[in-house]
Amino acid sequence: MRISVVDVGSNTVRLVVADAEDGVPLPVHTAKWRLRLSDHVRPGGPVPKEAVEQLVEAVEGAKRTAARWGAAGPLAFATAVVRSAPNRQEVLRAVRTRTGVALCTLPGEVEAELTFLGARRWMGWRSGPLALFDIGGGSLEVAFGRGRLPDYVASLPLGAGRLTHEFFIGQDPPPLEAVRALRRKVRHQLRDVASRIRWEGPRTAVATSRTFEQLGRLCGTSPGRHGPFVERRMHRADLGVAIERLAALPAARRSELPGISAPRAAQSLAGAVVGHTAMKLTGIRTVTICPWAIREGVLLRHIEDGPSWWAEIAHQGEESTPPDPVPLRIAAATR
Repeated sequence: MRISVVDVGSNTVRLVVADAEDGVPLPVHTAKWRLRLSDHVRPGGPVPKEAVEQLVEAVEGAKRTAARWGAAGPLAFATAVVRSAPNRQEVLRAVRTRTGVALCTLPGEVEAELTFLGARRWMGWRSGPLALFDIGGGSLEVAFGRGRLPDYVASLPLGAGRLTHEFFIGQDPPPLEAVRALRRKVRHQLRDVASRIRWEGPRTAVATSRTFEQLGRLCGTSPGRHGPFVERRMHRADLGVAIERLAALPAARRSELPGISAPRAAQSLAGAVVGHTAMKLTGIRTVTICPWAIREGVLLRHIEDGPSWWAEIAHQGEESTPPDPVPLRIAAATR
């Protein structure tokens, strides 16, 4: 049995086709389409027509690719850049009508839950009480748990792309005061969530997402060509030094640094500030960069809980209204 997942993020549409016959999602093929939706959509703004056209083409391409690899219609979801758009329903309807793929959006808390599951399965039970951080283009997801699914999740509008638009547009490199203003906002919005994580006392902390992967590489972790099984640990002190390096350079020069790709160079500074502030407020000195995240979480839930689970989540995502750009929190994740 093969399952496919399509993840529409702020920068890229990614496809994973996995073999799930033994209950473990083993990737057999991956592909990506670089759309850079975040370049066309201001935080909380509508997705313009030309970007919708590109999205439809990418999802259609992902559907055809999944079929060639023997997978059924993909489990397709879009993250914060589409979720917070006022014309979200029109975007989802266009994709569904023209490709036959039931693209949906997931609440930020569900994203955190799924990402936690992927990280838990990768890290194993030996990791004990686990804290998770995931920085996307539009939001930051935080989770904590002792079991398979988290006990606490939070989603906050602290994505690297969103904050870059808010604080650094037209300033390259940004002045020191703009970086300080960004840090003040992150501290304010993270205060309550960080207090909860500190109180829980995690034994292990993990970070997922391309933002953290690239920051980890900048801080000295092994390059991706060494494979996913190499342990990659990023220290808070090293990330603090990385912030100084990134802040001193314009975006074009940041892409010359280890790990920082040209498409993500502009938002790398905001991502570093969010990551460092989250680690400092929670008292966490070191995080493990985890290669499994939300896509693997979707695959695992589908394998372990059956297709009815996804159908219910997808229906809720299609019918619910776009959230306000304020922190979204629940004390206990849906089991």
